[in-house]
Amino acid sequence: MSDQIQPWPLVKRGNQGHPVPALQYLLRDRGHHVTVDGIFGPKTEAAVEQFQTADQLRVDGIVGPQTWGALVIVLASGSTGDAVRGLQEEFRFRDLSGDPGRGLAVDGIFGPKTAAAVRGFQQALGITVDGIVGPLTWRALVSGMLSG
Repeated sequence: MSDQIQPWPLVKRGNQGHPVPALQYLLRDRGHHVTVDGIFGPKTEAAVEQFQTADQLRVDGIVGPQTWGALVIVLASGSTGDAVRGLQEEFRFRDLSGDPGRGLAVDGIFGPKTAAAVRGFQQALGITVDGIVGPLTWRALVSGMLSG
């Protein structure tokens, strides 16, 4: 089913909400000082351009397939940091229960609850269930698959 995964979303200045928080957490994990507020404003755009320059990508301030592909970080049990917070934010985005106690904490620690969420998401998509968040799982997450 992996051929049915949505393409990487185009995210640019002026966008708000999903998947901007995940993008901002990924930029933070890469050393860029941005506030995670879900608003793609001038500071987020500047961080994207700095990342694109450093990674020798086309510098346009727009997060498309090449930038997402270079920005995402492979995560697994035991991973920590802002990239894990971005992952957890994706699962919070999908939690439609309205019960803040039930959802996944955005704590930056890839523990058992995060691992279970990843495996459940992979299983629901029909992709390899390995609990590892690589490019395909990231792409499915940030493109909004299985979100309400």
